[in-house]
Parts: sequence; structure tokens; C-alpha cells
Amino acid sequence: MSLKVPKPNNIQLFKDGYKHLQGLEDAVLRNIQAVAELSDLVRTSFGPNGRNKLVINHLGRLFVTSDAATIIREVEVVHPAAKLLVMASQAQESEMGDATNMVIIFAGELLKKAEHLLVMGLHASEVIQGYELARAKALSELESLSTSSLPSPFTLSTLAEALKPAIASKQYGFEDMLSKLVAEAALAVMPSNPKNFNVDNVRVVKIMGSSLSASRVVQGMVFGREPEGELKRVTKAKVAVFTCPIDITQTETKGTVLIKNADEMLNFTRDEEKHLEKIFREIADSGVKVIIAGSSVGELAMHFLNRLNIAVLKVLSKFDLRRLCRVVNATPLARIGAPTPEEAGFVDVFETTEIGGDRVTVLRQLVPGESGYDSKSEKTKTATIVLRGATANRLDDLERAVDDGVNVIKALLKDPRLVPGAGATELELAKRVDTYGSGLRGLAQHAVKRYATALEVIPRTLAENALGGAEGNEVLSRLWAKHEQKGGEAWGVDVEAEQDGTLLATEQGILDSLAAKSWALKLATEAAVSVLSVDSIIMSKPAGGPKVPQQAGNWDEDD
Repeated sequence: MSLKVPKPNNIQLFKDGYKHLQGLEDAVLRNIQAVAELSDLVRTSFGPNGRNKLVINHLGRLFVTSDAATIIREVEVVHPAAKLLVMASQAQESEMGDATNMVIIFAGELLKKAEHLLVMGLHASEVIQGYELARAKALSELESLSTSSLPSPFTLSTLAEALKPAIASKQYGFEDMLSKLVAEAALAVMPSNPKNFNVDNVRVVKIMGSSLSASRVVQGMVFGREPEGELKRVTKAKVAVFTCPIDITQTETKGTVLIKNADEMLNFTRDEEKHLEKIFREIADSGVKVIIAGSSVGELAMHFLNRLNIAVLKVLSKFDLRRLCRVVNATPLARIGAPTPEEAGFVDVFETTEIGGDRVTVLRQLVPGESGYDSKSEKTKTATIVLRGATANRLDDLERAVDDGVNVIKALLKDPRLVPGAGATELELAKRVDTYGSGLRGLAQHAVKRYATALEVIPRTLAENALGGAEGNEVLSRLWAKHEQKGGEAWGVDVEAEQDGTLLATEQGILDSLAAKSWALKLATEAAVSVLSVDSIIMSKPAGGPKVPQQAGNWDEDD
């Protein structure tokens, strides 16, 4: 019989203040619990009937949104395992711009299902192996579920139809209007090779007042400020863009000027004025009618520019200045002086218009149908969607829906294949993965089957958010029955519950991007596997430094 040697208790491996959690109870199940909390947080915001969250970030800024990417970004998640999920959803946001919520909900559900298996005695490596087999199967089956693809060449109606499901999940009831605006803006800037479409070319300007129906698309750029000078409208104008201050240049070294009498004093200032006038006359002689200033504009400079009938617009954001250079085809200049023909840009219309109570400046190219339009002239490189709404939060939410729509276009241009939406694809994948799991041997089959039941979470959440928990279960049972029939792959959740809570997604035009679904499945499984493969957490003591001042009392109290 072997002798058990007692272990000393005072072995110190880490510095004071370290936290070390290991084992199933302390590390794995705790991680799963944290991830489940996060997934439950955004789960109620999923789908067209998702509820809004009111989030106040660390700077006190208020967000009212159901967009998972924004909620996750503004809620500072500190738990290390939950952070892995946040990273996966951010990867989905940067890759596809859509289905971020699906990543979090699905990964959370995978881990909840894995918890039962781990408690029953399966090893984490067997669960991981099963999940990876199931993912490979789900991705290969997903390829075969594509029912249609975006027709080429693109038209306003086909693009708007493809955008509707993505926009409806953010702004249910306004999807028709928003998808038309986004499709119109995207078509205006669509390059000859659609794969080179740049999402940055569709801009959004938010102007308070009126309602969404007053929103429109401007082919060009819109700035929420008036020009600096007296000139408010110029047509067919040469444009010069300066990044330096438009004023008398200050010397780097200090100098002293000795003035002996009044004449010298007058001559000194007059020389300065003459020098400045000479510069602006050169600019005017080169044919420039519009100057875009990236910095301040001096009073004396403004006086000469008004005399020479040159319009001046201040654009203080360097990103907007860069975009504007792309629109007018100009080179930004770091010195005051007449631009060469290559450096100067050109704009058809520079005008100030009033939208609501705000005066805005528009730089745009002429559109077909306007007098003076030349079909040989260059197509506009930027389109701006002018959004109207009653509150700033509403406008922010509309902007997020527009961003999602533009990203969906980008994804569809890379891969135009579409799969049935409304939870139909996920349920069909669940059915096929479950069948695949039944034919496997070994312990991995349990994990494959759990993966299949986890896929059910998407249609279930859609139904629960729209119709309530009890009705959601019934709808899911009806969907299973319809998917068991031949040719029932496209049956999904009817959030309006016009009949029995189910509908044919293909008939109703509810179609999702295959690429977005594929990425969501990959990233969610990877995040879940990363969390499962952790067996201990080692946290060092946080670095010292000033503590963040805590807010006194509850921010919502009246007193």
C-alpha cells in the first residue's frame, strides 16, 4: 500500500493579489455562466420585434437601441470569458456588418448546452470535437440551402428587396423606406466593377425635425454648416482644398520692426495686405471659385475672397476633408497659393439649402434630368443620405440601420447567394445536423446533437420576442412538423402571426445573406470552443493608479 505524503499548504506560486481559479466548478462552469448572462442580455433585442436597451456609457452618453454591436461596444464587459464572445461579435461586425446578435446568442446557447454534458461527465475535449464536427456539417449543408442569388445587373427594386430583412431587424415598419434610400445611394456610387464598392462612399447626415418620410439622397456631400463668405451658390466651379489656415502667415521666429514715423507704420500694414491680395488674386486668376478650408479663415483673407467672388467653406474634420477631395478630385494643399490644374478639383453645384430649420451646404454633381447634365461627365463618388427624425437618439438608431444596410450590400456583392430567413435556415440545419449526429459513434455524437438543438435558439428567440414564450413554443413545434415534410426547408417564423405563426420565407421575400450566416456559425462556434478549452483562470492584481470616481447615489433618483 502506497504511503500518501501530505502536501505543504504554504507553497506560494504567484505574487500576493493573484486570483487562481481552476477545475470544472470554479473555472469552466463560471465562464459558461458569465457568457450565458451576456447572451441573455442581447437575446431580447433579436429580430424585428426585439426590445430596445437604454444604455448609458461611462461618459454619460445615452443610447436607445436594439443593435447588439452598439450595446456590446458601450457596455464595458470585464469578464475574460465574456470578452471572447464580444471579440467574436466584433469580428462579425467588421467582416459582414450584420448578424452580430446571432453570434452572441448562438455561442451562448452552445455553452449552455455544453454545461449539461460537462456536468454529466463528458470531457471538454469530446464536446469540442463534437462541436467542430457539427460546424463542418452545418457549413456544408448551408451551401445547399441557397434558394436564389442577387440578380445582376443590380436595379433599385432588387437591391431594396435584398436589404429589407436586415433593415427590418433594426427598424421594423420603416424597412421599405430605408431600404429604398440605401439602395438608391449605393447605386449612385456603384463602381463599374461592383466588387470594388466602398461602404465609406455612402455618407449619412442627421438633421433634427420632420419625420423619416422627409429623408432623401443627395449625390454628393452635405455639410451641416453655412459657407463662411457672402457667396452661397456657385455652379460649374473649380475647387481648391487647403489644410493650412487661410490667413497672413505667421513667422516661426520672432522679429522686431523699428518704425520711426506714421508713414512707415501705414506702409508696413499696407505691404502685408498687398501680399495677401496678390496671393488671392493669383488663386482667382487660376479659375478657382470655391475654396475649402481645413482650418481657420482670417478676417482680412475673408474680405479679399468676398471681393473676388470666391466661396469659402470650412471643413474641420480631416476625414471629411479627405472624402471631399475624393468627391471633387482635388489634392489637399498645405500652403496658400494658386493650385496647379492637377491639384484643383471640380464641382457642378455648390449651394446652401435649408433643410428644416438648419442651413446646410451641398457639394454635388449634376444628376440625369437636370439642365446642363452631360452624360460623359464623371459619375459622383459619394452619395449622402439626409436623415430626418424627431430626436437625436432616433436619428442615431436610423443611422445604425442604414450602416447595416450598406454593409449587407457589400457582403452581397462579394457573395450574392441568399438563403431563407425568418429562422428557416437555422431550423433546417438543426434537423440535418441532428440526423448526422444520430449516425455517429462515440461520445462526440452527444455534442453534435446538442449543437443541433442549440441552432433552434434563433427561430425560438424570433418567435418569443414577437409572440411571447408560450406561443413561441407552439410555433416552434409547428415549424418542426413543416420541416419534416418534403420541400419544407423554407418555413420560418411569422412575426406578425397572421395565420399560425409560420410562413414560407421565400414567398415573402425574407432572405438573408449566405456569407453572413456562414461567418456567424464559424465565429460563434470558435468563441464557444475557446471558452470550453479553458480549464483555469489566472488573474493578476490590477495595476495601481487613481481610482475612477464613483457616481454618488442612483442617477435615476429625483432628489
